[in-house]
Amino acid sequence: MTNTKNTEESQGSQENQESQESRNSANNSRSTKRPSPMEVLRQARGQLAELTGMEAESVSSFEQTEEGWALEVEVLELERVPDTMSLMASYQVELDPDGQLIGYRRVRRYERGRADARRSGGR
Repeated sequence: MTNTKNTEESQGSQENQESQESRNSANNSRSTKRPSPMEVLRQARGQLAELTGMEAESVSSFEQTEEGWALEVEVLELERVPDTMSLMASYQVELDPDGQLIGYRRVRRYERGRADARRSGGR
């Protein structure tokens, strides 16, 4: 009887250890998983809004680079009436491979209703 009890305890201990190893493996794979492009876009918009206090209206350029990600984000800087006179800005945003913001800068400012003759869009 004692021998059977020891065998059952040994099997239970082994199952607990295997279960723990399985959980650790799943956690490790999650921490090394790169974010999807949509996750990167959401993170970038949220982080830029938190830093500037202005909500991103759209992303006009998005690409993966050797250093991570590069985006151009359109932001409403000053709301006016009529809406076509509101001041917009394009921000160049750089993220690391995990989607964390590492830098941004405003590259241009314009009225919403004006076409940009200098550039045909994007970068």
